[in-house]
Amino acid sequence: MKTSLTWLGHGAWQLDTAGKRVQIDPFLTGNPAAAIAADAVTADFILVSHGHGDHVGDTVAIAKRTGATVISNFEITEWLTRQGVAKVHPMNTGGAHNFPFGNLKLTIAQHTSMLPDGANGGNPCGFLIRLADGRKIYHAADTGLFLDMQLIGEEGIDVAILPIGDNYTMGPDDSIRAVKLIQPIRVIPTHFGTWDVIAQDARAWAARVKSETSAEPVVLKPGEKLEM
Repeated sequence: MKTSLTWLGHGAWQLDTAGKRVQIDPFLTGNPAAAIAADAVTADFILVSHGHGDHVGDTVAIAKRTGATVISNFEITEWLTRQGVAKVHPMNTGGAHNFPFGNLKLTIAQHTSMLPDGANGGNPCGFLIRLADGRKIYHAADTGLFLDMQLIGEEGIDVAILPIGDNYTMGPDDSIRAVKLIQPIRVIPTHFGTWDVIAQDARAWAARVKSETSAEPVVLKPGEKLEM
């Protein structure tokens, strides 16, 4: 089964698998690192990890234009419905559900989740995706380090996507500790370099991953993809 992960810049990702296109945290308008314009995006599903504007991003506009189903926590899906999004699927931390692109489970994330208009964004989450062929992707989204990453790792992670920007999320040091807990086959950095406050040397980070862990680091530029 052909599967690819494309970094669209900042925390925005695109998953193509099983003939479906999944947008994750599609913050494109106003994103200086965006690899594509919001009106050029296509989607069957949209995953939203938490309520911050740099993750909800263009979800409403994309969902209305494409008819995509938006998957997020209960509070965010209720808010999206009030914005006129027709198709939502509410979930919550620890819950899993089968979708056409695979099985999706929401994991905990150590972060906050206020929506752009100040509404309650519920609890932030990460995403554990089990593809149809059994391979597993863990997208940590915005989070600090937490010990339960070890439990996520016990699932057998093929690809982990981890923030390294620091200030708002884990930085390089804690992300290395996260890799040791999760023990993925491959790991990709995200949520860095968009603005000076989260600037990081991804190549230096990758060298540390290679020397200090068993994982293979994969550093992408916005617009580049990993073919699984």
